Amino acid sequence: MIKHREDLEKSEYKMLSPLATKSADSKGRLNYEEKCLYRTDFQRDRDRIIHSKAFRRLVHKTQVFISPEGDHYRTRLTHTLEVAQISRTISRILGYNEDLTEAISLGHDLGHTPFGHNGEIFLNEIHPGGFHHNEQSLRVVDRLEKKKDNYGLNLTWEVRDGILNHRSRNMPSTLEGQIVRISDKIAYINHDIDDAIRSGVITEKDLPEEDLNILGYTHGDRINNLIEDLVNNSENKRQISLSENFNYALMHLRAFMFKNVYNSEKVKKEEELQRIKEQIEGLYDFFIKNPSELPDMYVSIIKEDGLNIAVKDYIAGMTDRYANKIFDSIIKNK
Repeated sequence: MIKHREDLEKSEYKMLSPLATKSADSKGRLNYEEKCLYRTDFQRDRDRIIHSKAFRRLVHKTQVFISPEGDHYRTRLTHTLEVAQISRTISRILGYNEDLTEAISLGHDLGHTPFGHNGEIFLNEIHPGGFHHNEQSLRVVDRLEKKKDNYGLNLTWEVRDGILNHRSRNMPSTLEGQIVRISDKIAYINHDIDDAIRSGVITEKDLPEEDLNILGYTHGDRINNLIEDLVNNSENKRQISLSENFNYALMHLRAFMFKNVYNSEKVKKEEELQRIKEQIEGLYDFFIKNPSELPDMYVSIIKEDGLNIAVKDYIAGMTDRYANKIFDSIIKNK
């Protein structure tokens, strides 16, 4: 039996929690468009993100380790997929909208710069008004990606809200967005531990014993235990949160990671940081002085939003290897 969109929308009211966000109740899109015959609006949003160029570029964007020697380190894409997997698991258990959760998860990091958070830090320092990847992720889906003859993917309000607020002072308006927000932390803290141990930056013995006693001693156990605690603590509530005990352990483990991994000299090698800083600043300065060298699509951005915005958009969208390539070509032609 073929299921049409209306059938799927009706089934959500029967199958999902009363607190779940229903596709038929969406606040809609920025611009009106006809509904799909078979897919709900959130399913369409998910598909649009997956088929976007920005999503494909995530495979060549750094998560933590820059140009690691090995095939098993996370990239921004694999991080995104792990967030989506954790988010969907939580949504399914609690009876919330998996399609909405997945769409937000897949789009939450589309605005990340090359070279991970280091690239974001340096771009934030030089771009007027600063730079935040969550705001850039929203800009990617609203303006920079192209759907047919129009710019922007024209996503629903709920997906856009979740992307913007996955990391900000504001909390996402939907429970599905809140799930993504905490799943992001669960994912990166645990998979970064895995990569840090693989790289030799830390060992399992270095991890805080008091946190492991609560969260678990293996990667799989920690993910499972965090999910179990989250769903048990959030059932039938209008806020998604861990228990006080688990939240403290996770945040304490996060602080350990910042001190011993993210800000470690073994990861943030001075020569690598200097190279990234030189590249981000060099690229920004070059295109500010030579706007004619920007790709054609940025001409309209210059007219609408100004040269600085266009240059920021271009650099933020680069992969690590593309940024290296363009910077090297600039240096050679000087």
